[in-house]
Amino acid sequence: MKIIDKNIDSGKAFDWGLTSKEYAKYRDIYPQIFYDKIIERNLCVNGQTVLDLGTGTGVLPRNMYKYGAKWIGADISENQIIEAERLSKAENMEIKYIVSATENIEFPENSFDVITACQCFWYFNHSVTLPKFEKILKDNGRLLVLYMAWLPFEDKIAGASEELVLKYSPNWSGAGETMHPIEIPNEVYDYFELVSNEEYKVKVPFTRESWHGRMKACRGVGASLNEQELVSWEEEHKNLLTKIAPQRFEVLHYAALAELKKR
Repeated sequence: MKIIDKNIDSGKAFDWGLTSKEYAKYRDIYPQIFYDKIIERNLCVNGQTVLDLGTGTGVLPRNMYKYGAKWIGADISENQIIEAERLSKAENMEIKYIVSATENIEFPENSFDVITACQCFWYFNHSVTLPKFEKILKDNGRLLVLYMAWLPFEDKIAGASEELVLKYSPNWSGAGETMHPIEIPNEVYDYFELVSNEEYKVKVPFTRESWHGRMKACRGVGASLNEQELVSWEEEHKNLLTKIAPQRFEVLHYAALAELKKR
């Protein structure tokens, strides 16, 4: 499904379904500390029911399944959900997935202990989604916003790869990340209060192949370039990596978490 938002990439259309295969293979990269930070807050654990919005290929529910929560994952892209179901079935995980825009989700009141939004919170129409979140969360329920990004000004390989993405997608608004707390729009505080906001640096291991796949599975590349552009980008990026990257390396990222409590 194509998405067009004037506030994202200057309105250039993107479709996560175009890169679902790469997403499934190369974007399951969060380090264990990413999940530990959630568990430390007693969230997404046994006895809780969790709704994961923008679930993509189900990275969050699949990696946190062992902690005992009951998960439902929702995503606007049917191809992403197909991959999520395939990967979950392969591991005998009982996770329910639905194809739905966050703005269209419908669940009974008090359905969830936690709502998670990983790498996707800024895509939502908050005036529509926030009242829904308040309704379907239980009393004292939590909204957990999660994020991780490479640091292009601190990591040579990330910086060079990002420059090449910008060559092909000059209006890609995912570039130029620096470490900062997750930005919470003011309207969120009409429904939620901030419990904690934390960010921390992590080094994520890659091979040339997996980093190439990770970059391809980003909005500015696989989700938005046409076929000819994508072929050219892939050739250039592979050549770039042979020049600047060893076969195995780490890329400096930062991760961030914002925990909010239903008012």
